[in-house]
Amino acid sequence: LNWIPPEAITRINKRLKIPTSEIYRVASFYTALSLKPRGRHLVRVCAGTACYVRGGPRVLDSVERTLGIGAGETTSDGKFTLETVNCLGCCALGPVVEIDGQYHGKLSSATVEKLLSSYN
Repeated sequence: LNWIPPEAITRINKRLKIPTSEIYRVASFYTALSLKPRGRHLVRVCAGTACYVRGGPRVLDSVERTLGIGAGETTSDGKFTLETVNCLGCCALGPVVEIDGQYHGKLSSATVEKLLSSYN
């Protein structure tokens, strides 16, 4: 299970006696948690300053075009979810994309399609 369904929120509320609003607040704050289903592969594109000035926006555009989705969306076949993050902490490798916990650096829009196709 890669997300927290509404039924789980209700069970947490009843079992721990925590207000539903508090559970939603925590679940929506942390990016490791999700309130909607994620794809089999989680693609996270760095939007930090170092990645931005090294072509991050072009890489993000290429990922969106290749997958046919925008940031915060999941492909209709459930294979990929795309997210942007403020910084992945690999500034010297920018622009960086993380896929399923693996970091891929020094990317360009030309290398994105090949990278993503290796996860199909």
